[in-house]
Amino acid sequence: MGMTQRERIESALSHRQPDRTPIFEYVLLSPLADHFLGHPHAGDPANWPQALSELGWRDAVRQAARDLVELALVLGHDMLYAVPNPTQPALDAAETPAEPEAADPVERLQRRNGHQAAGKAGLPEDCLLIYTDLMAEMRRRGLDLPILAPAYAHGIWTDTELMQAMLLAPGTAHEHFQLATRQALAMAEAYLQLDIDQIGVGGDIAGNDPLISPRLYREFIMPEVRQVVRRIHAAGAWAVTASDGNLWPIIDDWLLGCEVDGYLEIDHHAGMTLGKLKPRFGSRVTFYGNMDPGLTLSFAPPDEVQQATSACLRAGEGSGGHIFCCSNAITASVPLTNYLAMLGAYRDYCGLQGLSGY
Repeated sequence: MGMTQRERIESALSHRQPDRTPIFEYVLLSPLADHFLGHPHAGDPANWPQALSELGWRDAVRQAARDLVELALVLGHDMLYAVPNPTQPALDAAETPAEPEAADPVERLQRRNGHQAAGKAGLPEDCLLIYTDLMAEMRRRGLDLPILAPAYAHGIWTDTELMQAMLLAPGTAHEHFQLATRQALAMAEAYLQLDIDQIGVGGDIAGNDPLISPRLYREFIMPEVRQVVRRIHAAGAWAVTASDGNLWPIIDDWLLGCEVDGYLEIDHHAGMTLGKLKPRFGSRVTFYGNMDPGLTLSFAPPDEVQQATSACLRAGEGSGGHIFCCSNAITASVPLTNYLAMLGAYRDYCGLQGLSGY
């Protein structure tokens, strides 16, 4: 008898060889999600207004959870990724007058820090209902799929005033990241209370190269992310870092310095490949990916997609440490034929039967 989904994922995270490489999808959006479900995926932000209008807020959250579980069943996934659900719409939401925008980037960041410090860290309780609904739906269907939930709070993507402050006003930048840690810890605590045992940490910090120098990453971000990771580990859970882009200049700090268990959004197009990562870090880090949705899945012919899938699986083999998925969101640019080619190649590689109906 083969492993359960949970056993398979835990083997990969513990660097024990599972019965096959586990599979899931990080973010699967319309129209492919709608195709597999047979109706609009309520969890897709583009479809949320329709679900809210037709079902009401509480039932729309339940439907989003049902859709995520149904997609996992149809596609044979071993785990789920789910983000907090939107809050309940306020009946009489009063608009807060906008402050005049400061010209100085450091002053703008100081104002942001002040607002963050004055507020309560974490998420409103009604944003966590998706997770209790997921667990209820899995119990109803006799499933036990591990859940990965995001507490990404230390990203710097597009935040030019923060990057400027790291050089111009280090104290203000440190305050920002300390507040980010407060937020990430509060989110992690909420997830841990729900028995979610994979928590996303860190955040986007790179494009063609890291957006800051290795020295600045090591000084400002690494110690803060590591603090969150250590709390997650103390609770017996796993911490998974995520950023696309070229991370080679900071890779040791990104993975080992932060003490993470997993690495998601591995950007093949930016040169982050399992063939290089697995020999160097495979005994300590589990890699989620490294199938490229941007070029390969979106524009390559199906036979090349099949070849890339098999190559990815081969590169991830050995002592667990690999969970197959696409490195970022599956959007409308990915044709159904290519997505089915990837799934078919995965199932052929693992000796599984084809998807029902395909």
